Amino acid sequence: MSTAILCLILAFLIFVSIRVYRKRLSSGCCGSGDTLRKKPVKDKDRSHYPFSASLGIDGMFCRNCAVHVENTLNELDGVWAKVDLDRHAASVLMKEEYSDKQLMHAVSEAGYTVSRIRREKAGTKPEET
Repeated sequence: MSTAILCLILAFLIFVSIRVYRKRLSSGCCGSGDTLRKKPVKDKDRSHYPFSASLGIDGMFCRNCAVHVENTLNELDGVWAKVDLDRHAASVLMKEEYSDKQLMHAVSEAGYTVSRIRREKAGTKPEET
């Protein structure tokens, strides 16, 4: 009986894996066949952003993934984010300090996971990405 249950679970996992793989083949890893465009940030004066953080982000595999995360973070009021796909990280400058929970929620809404958050001291720049 337990062997039959394990076989059913294994068959289900194989079925789901095949569906995900087919989706990636047809429409890219993040489900978008079109190339996404970065939404411009209006205020690019670093002196207006006294708070900064560096986020480690899991689940990004292509340029569209990185643009999607960057656009989502930049939609927050008073945020200027840059995402580095190679490092799986985002540098976030903020006019008002957002909590870790708020930043994690924004990234989660985009469909990705924050693996770490490193806060920078006020007035310092986060790592360039």
